[in-house]
Amino acid sequence: MTTATTPQPPRTAGTKPTSPYQSYVYAYPHKTAYRPLTDRPRLSSLWAAEPKDALSLYLHVPFCEIRCGFCNLFTRIGAPDGLTGAYLDALDRQATAVRAALGEREPVHFATAAFGGGTPTFLTAAELDRLCDIAEHRMGARLGAIPLSVEASPATATADRLEVLAARGTTRLSLGVQSFDDTEARAAVRPQRRADVEAALGRIRDARVPVLNIDLIYGIDGQTEHTWLRSLDAALAWRPEELYLYPLYIRPLTGLGRRTTGPDPAWDAQRLRLYRLGRDHLLAHGYEQQSMRMFRRADAPPQGADDYACQTDGMIGLGCGARSYTAGLHYSFDYAVGMHEIRGIIDDYVARPAADFAHAEYGRRIDTDEARRRHLLQSLLQAEGLDIADYANRFGGRTPRDDFPAELSRFADRGWLQDHGPHAARLRLTPEGLAHSDAIGPELFSPAVRAAMAAYERK
Repeated sequence: MTTATTPQPPRTAGTKPTSPYQSYVYAYPHKTAYRPLTDRPRLSSLWAAEPKDALSLYLHVPFCEIRCGFCNLFTRIGAPDGLTGAYLDALDRQATAVRAALGEREPVHFATAAFGGGTPTFLTAAELDRLCDIAEHRMGARLGAIPLSVEASPATATADRLEVLAARGTTRLSLGVQSFDDTEARAAVRPQRRADVEAALGRIRDARVPVLNIDLIYGIDGQTEHTWLRSLDAALAWRPEELYLYPLYIRPLTGLGRRTTGPDPAWDAQRLRLYRLGRDHLLAHGYEQQSMRMFRRADAPPQGADDYACQTDGMIGLGCGARSYTAGLHYSFDYAVGMHEIRGIIDDYVARPAADFAHAEYGRRIDTDEARRRHLLQSLLQAEGLDIADYANRFGGRTPRDDFPAELSRFADRGWLQDHGPHAARLRLTPEGLAHSDAIGPELFSPAVRAAMAAYERK
């Protein structure tokens, strides 16, 4: 249910961005920079030298009851009889192969787990129980002892599903609401009624999941400052521990993408105005800003020491839309946005024998330069910024000023970067820099990643 977007190939580094909304950089490099791995490396060799004491586990469920107009996530609408069961069978085969590839010579410990999609709660209660079994019994993740985040939609946040998730140790439930205004929801091609959203929120609170996150979107057609504040206040009435405020993006191959007419400076200005209004409203109501999008209630329970530590590798992704990260390779299955292509990839996934899951097929090699870029951009886009000493420890004593002097100077000249002189301990964005996170991230992409993204053929 997250509103991730496929980044467009970034403009040439050094030119001033014409829009604060270039792309949401939730991972680097993006999947459009991945390519088939002709050598199909064995997972056992990829993971042999990787630390395994604090891995992250992600299980991807590529099904939704509807597809929102803005969505370009890897998901299909509905599932023919038997498909979700066949998908879980394949997920079980993949988990068995991946866990074997991790080996037994050293302890394997998962520090966090998440179920995403798509909409994981598209699965029935019994299927969700099986999904938890795969994470726990096949992979060895102790779900009751580590943070577990699950995404849901209002229509699928039913009492029986929530009961299973709460019993299996879910610590965070993220509900994709997007707007409490029925007219705005329809404009985003998300048919839902506020009454149903409120009922789902009541069921979630009754389930006593420790952290509730509500996703909201600004920039919807017809949305005003008044209606935006009304949605924010409707969300605040539930005192969610977290709120994500997403700018609306319109991307190719999405429902709304068929209506796009090109750059729109007035829309950019509206989104930036609504962002600032929402940010200030949440800060005034006791929330702390963690990133451009993420706000956490000051008294919310922590989600663990590695909460939102996005610089690290050690990600195990299961499912046909999931990624996995080692220090030297990011890999996944094939990627698509179009419905026909997604269905083909899912059908291929469920038909695979266990042996096929022992290899990596699509991905991108991560050299030292890409690792530095990834660490910088994913740290800098967090409100707490980048610890310069930690960067130096990771990268042989070098600092971001050594590796990215031109980029940091540009950001500073635009007023996006706080003091980054030679004695600064951290690199942090200014409030205006955080507001322009979706322009900053793409400017840090490497030339090779830019070229690969530009050459990607959408499907």
